Amino acid sequence: MLSTNALYTDLSGYYDLMCCDINYLAQSSSVHRLNKMLGNGNNHHLDLACGTGPHIRHFIDFGYQCSGLDLNQPMLELARARCPDARFILQDMCQFTLDNSVDLITCFLYSIHYSASINALKQCLASVYQALAPGGLFVFNAVDKDTICNLSAVRHSTRFDNSQFVFESGWHYSGSGEQQALKLRIARTSFEGTQLWQDQHIMVAISFAELQALLCPYFDVHILAHDYDRITPWDTVAGNALFACIKR
Repeated sequence: MLSTNALYTDLSGYYDLMCCDINYLAQSSSVHRLNKMLGNGNNHHLDLACGTGPHIRHFIDFGYQCSGLDLNQPMLELARARCPDARFILQDMCQFTLDNSVDLITCFLYSIHYSASINALKQCLASVYQALAPGGLFVFNAVDKDTICNLSAVRHSTRFDNSQFVFESGWHYSGSGEQQALKLRIARTSFEGTQLWQDQHIMVAISFAELQALLCPYFDVHILAHDYDRITPWDTVAGNALFACIKR
């Protein structure tokens, strides 16, 4: 087993392949619309757990002044190459500080769960609150621990550099406690054979009711459907949702 940071360091050059089925433009456009509706009217943006910077690239194109924060240096180097106009920060999203406040903070791809524990998540939310300007907006997506099906997984494959890559991921929750696992399996097959990477990342497990209770002291909270094509309220049943949180 590799640690989360070690796995992403080992595969940083292939990270975009792992996420090749993600519509970064649709996600970024949706949050841009939310910011115009709910934000404070300004355009300083920070992306938490920014990875190689694909979301930031779109926000720059929308006219934002962007920064990205991640704990993985090789990822940040790739992000700098993709977005030379942005500022990148090597920090832990659970305990970060900024020199100047920002107006929009995003955390895509369920990365808020990398907090790994409720206490760390609380620290992350406090850091976000301190970093936001008055009326600033915090947008992220999350999964409700009580809806996780341990038998479900997402799988996709692609070809690159004369190799076939297969990526699998799935949530696993034991049914109790504040931690769940994100299980990853990555296979790269070439004429030389097959390389396998397997990992189990420890993530924070939380219900939406518990998450809302943590957010409410800091923010006015809107829970929305996990749909980047249209903005609609969460149906109170789905296990995935988009949280749009306005700093009080």
